[in-house]
Amino acid sequence: MPVFQLILVALIQGITEFLPVSSSGHLILLPQLTGMTDQGQAIDVAVHVGTLAAVVLYFWSDVRQGLAGLPRALTGRLDTPGARLAMGLIVATIPTVIFGAFLHFTGLSDALRSMAVIGWTMLGFGIVLYAADQWGKTHKTMKDWGLRDAFIMGLWQMIALIPGTSRSGITITGARQLGYSREDGARVAMLMSIPTIMASGLLLGTEVALDANTALMRDMGIAALLAMLSALAALTIMMRLLRSVSFTPYVIYRVLLGIVLLAIAYS
Repeated sequence: MPVFQLILVALIQGITEFLPVSSSGHLILLPQLTGMTDQGQAIDVAVHVGTLAAVVLYFWSDVRQGLAGLPRALTGRLDTPGARLAMGLIVATIPTVIFGAFLHFTGLSDALRSMAVIGWTMLGFGIVLYAADQWGKTHKTMKDWGLRDAFIMGLWQMIALIPGTSRSGITITGARQLGYSREDGARVAMLMSIPTIMASGLLLGTEVALDANTALMRDMGIAALLAMLSALAALTIMMRLLRSVSFTPYVIYRVLLGIVLLAIAYS
């Protein structure tokens, strides 16, 4: 793959994975709008690994707590914050795994990769995010995140498998609708991405592992590193901005991009 395209794909994935603007939508649009060849599943796996590393590093204290509580969670002992966090992440991931497997094995995942679909989801779910952010109450913190809220947010996250929806955007929408503050809602949404990205990477990785060669492995390494660095930067900026800025700038971007895509799709 040309170096320029490799860098472009990694930066797009890294920057947009954790912003509420849809990384998958932007990656699908890249070849459609520029005429570049599709980057392929191997590079998709690499940039997912990069963004996974970024969120683990950024939220390492939470990740460490969840890992410490995982054995207790698996044995049904939810008597520590770490165990409750681990079980919450498991519960929140189940709907996405089931729906993702359904889309993958029925072929619907490919059918949804169109400019029109991305345009509608960009526009529609951008408006939904705005409504939840502006009118959602703020009476819950991370400590209030239990199994009921985890399952509800898991259902929201499931919708993100439709291109253009944005996994972070839709889970933040769910968090704000449940009453979480912007910062805590984003924090929960980012932690929910860890098992989801792992499941996605495992599914894609098993399909490309046997076809990997030296050149491809080199490209994957470059893509993963660049995606990790850009994702760390995007996460840091977004989490700091949320202390004083709402999600409105992201909503405006989504709405404008959605309108442009729909105009192109139906022209």
